[in-house]
Amino acid sequence: MYNKAQAQDSQHQLIERYAPLVKRIAYHLLARLPASVQVDDLIQAGMIGLLEASKKYDGGKGASFETYAGIRIRGAMLDEVRKGDWAPRSVHRNTRMVSDAIRVIEARTGRDAKDQEVAAELQLSLEDYYGILGDTLGSRLFSFDDLVQDGEHGGLHEDASSHGGPLHGLEDERFQAALADAIANLPERERLVLALYYDEELNLKEIGEVLGVSESRVSQLHSQCAARLRARLGEWRAN
Repeated sequence: MYNKAQAQDSQHQLIERYAPLVKRIAYHLLARLPASVQVDDLIQAGMIGLLEASKKYDGGKGASFETYAGIRIRGAMLDEVRKGDWAPRSVHRNTRMVSDAIRVIEARTGRDAKDQEVAAELQLSLEDYYGILGDTLGSRLFSFDDLVQDGEHGGLHEDASSHGGPLHGLEDERFQAALADAIANLPERERLVLALYYDEELNLKEIGEVLGVSESRVSQLHSQCAARLRARLGEWRAN
């Protein structure tokens, strides 16, 4: 009983110490999400993630508790957001249309599809095409994993741990390798947007300042990048 009480005390201390981390992550995510998402909901979900992290953390595996907890906290928040997918079916349908158009153009030309070409393939004006990209970004801007998901029918590749069988771990490694290759071959500006957003954790306005373009243009680049990755990784949909 003493050991159990001691473990509980240690857990409470971790939760108190890292509660500010939950708030920090919540507000960082909130800046990337539509106004319909409430910060209190993110914090509540994040605290549950922190509690789970305090129960499951294994210091022998190398990662610091803060790193491990941050992953669990962010994951819990994103799970909460996914439950309330507010994007209408038309947004998901348009997302797939853009990806399909990019796939067709790149198969035909053997190079990166340009904005004007995608708009023409969709029989849209450039302005209307950018409008679709803006709707896509506004409806879902979550984690890097979500970048290659279409929202309505799940991702290109579900996490291998959710399936049985000895080959799924290998399949997951192959998908990660394919994703890394697809990212490496993105147009330079789209690759830079990814790096600044997901690695440097800049917001869209800050990225716009770095690139010398408007926030809305960064929005379009991010959405087009997501569509391009979905197009290039389309073979994983059938797996």
